[in-house]
Amino acid sequence: MDTLRIPLENLYSKTHSMYKLVVLASMRALELNAGAAKLTLDEKKDVLQTALLEIVEGKIEYAQMASKTG
Repeated sequence: MDTLRIPLENLYSKTHSMYKLVVLASMRALELNAGAAKLTLDEKKDVLQTALLEIVEGKIEYAQMASKTG
């Protein structure tokens, strides 16, 4: 299997939270698995590797939704 070598610091710097990183990567991997177009030119076959590569390249970001009060 082809391994992806992205330093954890590079991934962590994109979200500043390990929880957010895991959520973002898993949500994007689900989208890719469902047929979403890849946003990177790298031809990784594994959807999780592709998702992590898209995160480190800045192609996708974690955006926090404003909470509703009242």
